[in-house]
Amino acid sequence: MITADRLVKDYGKVRALDELTLDIPPGIVFGLLGPNGAGKSTTIKILTTLSAPTSGSAVVAGHDVMKNPDKVRTAIGCVTQKPGIDPAATGRENLRLQAALYGMRTSDRNTRITHLLGRFGLDAAADRPARTYSGGMQRKLDIAMGLIHRPTVLFLDEPTTGLDPEARAETWAEIGRLTDEGMTILLTTHYLEEADRLAARLAIVDRGRVVALGTPDSLKSELQGDAIHVDLADPAAATEAVPILKTHGREVTVSGRTVRARVHDGAAAVPAVLAALDAAGVTVASVAVSRPSLDDVYLRHTGRSFADASGEVAA
Repeated sequence: MITADRLVKDYGKVRALDELTLDIPPGIVFGLLGPNGAGKSTTIKILTTLSAPTSGSAVVAGHDVMKNPDKVRTAIGCVTQKPGIDPAATGRENLRLQAALYGMRTSDRNTRITHLLGRFGLDAAADRPARTYSGGMQRKLDIAMGLIHRPTVLFLDEPTTGLDPEARAETWAEIGRLTDEGMTILLTTHYLEEADRLAARLAIVDRGRVVALGTPDSLKSELQGDAIHVDLADPAAATEAVPILKTHGREVTVSGRTVRARVHDGAAAVPAVLAALDAAGVTVASVAVSRPSLDDVYLRHTGRSFADASGEVAA
């Protein structure tokens, strides 16, 4: 349903996409997971015909995004990070305008608007200005606008950013229902839990490249054993802690005052690690053991944690 072949996008001297390649089958939620600045939104812009690649090619719903952009736009719906609604217009008016832009017949338009308002629980607020909606309601209206013309592919670019937990859960539930109906969804997110919960398949993107690809479970299953996270009282003590963790585990990394390692059996390894650190005079503030997560997958393939990568962008 969506293919991208070695997409490159340069902004001056900055390379946002570096030969990014995707092959997305129909009828699934496919996740692009990466920190802000990884290249996710740039990918969406190219696949939705809003930006031209420096090189490479892409096909969406059977249409080349460069040769047939109008056909691509007719086949897709797109919900961007920033709300696309007119805050002064009512929910119904926003939907009516979107339907008119796609050339829908009046009878079909009204039926579709009524259906979507009901589906997203916006009936009671349909004739209120959208600026009076809560953040969750505005996001629901955004998604309804993306669905007005019955697209075969829906792009959701960071759909739950800024939403409270309740609104985020409601959005997740609606995405699940769309998948049950056979829609193909490309979801970009920097929320690990969101990608793990929603995506049938997942591409982890870092610095414009796909560094890992598969189902969330298959990616996590590649990591054997448990992860140990040791928080040190003094960050400077990491130089002494690292050799000790290497003795008891593997893939040892340091992030601030936290030292991470992978071990075969976390419950068995922790007492030995703590005893060795204590003998070396290293004070431990806390220790945690966890099963493999997508953060661990990201760490394995990039050499840094997801939080550290997001911090690099913020800096």
